[in-house]
Amino acid sequence: MNGNVQKMMKQAQKLQRQMMEAQDALAEERVEGTAGGGMVRVVADGQQNILEIKIEPEAVDPEDVEMLEDTVLAAVNDAMRKSKELAEERLGVFTKGMKIPGM
Repeated sequence: MNGNVQKMMKQAQKLQRQMMEAQDALAEERVEGTAGGGMVRVVADGQQNILEIKIEPEAVDPEDVEMLEDTVLAAVNDAMRKSKELAEERLGVFTKGMKIPGM
């Protein structure tokens, strides 16, 4: 039995190390969310961090700031959705069957 416990511990440590490596790799992944026909672009990494927001000058209308705000919000939400999907895809092999909050 002791050998089985040691084997399980080694497997658990290996799985933990692989999951940490996958999470680190997500920090290097990039996804892009867009809105307004590409007038607003948002780049996020695979860990749901917003890295960049680009707004085409034509999207800026001083008379309609609310539309720009809505467009930026839509692009951010698109990028976040894609980032979460990427994380689920990459980490799914580790979390399959587990109920992990936020995943």
